[in-house]
Amino acid sequence: MINAKKIEEIAKQVTDAIPPSLKNLANDLEEKTKTVLQRKLSQLDVVSREEFDVQTQVLIKTREKIAELEAKMAELEAIVRSAE
Repeated sequence: MINAKKIEEIAKQVTDAIPPSLKNLANDLEEKTKTVLQRKLSQLDVVSREEFDVQTQVLIKTREKIAELEAKMAELEAIVRSAE
């Protein structure tokens, strides 16, 4: 069975063995990657989760209203047919 504590110890030893300059390089790379991703994501034509949720609720209400109007239309069509 794998000992999680032993794996943590090995990971710490490996991390401690990495030269500081290499750690700094990794941190710089991570920061630059985040910056590029944020810039590119901001250029996309997307909506926030909040706006998406609001529009989802609007769509639900619209579908309900359409269903009501379709039912009323069917009733009116039935009345017109019976009157003919």
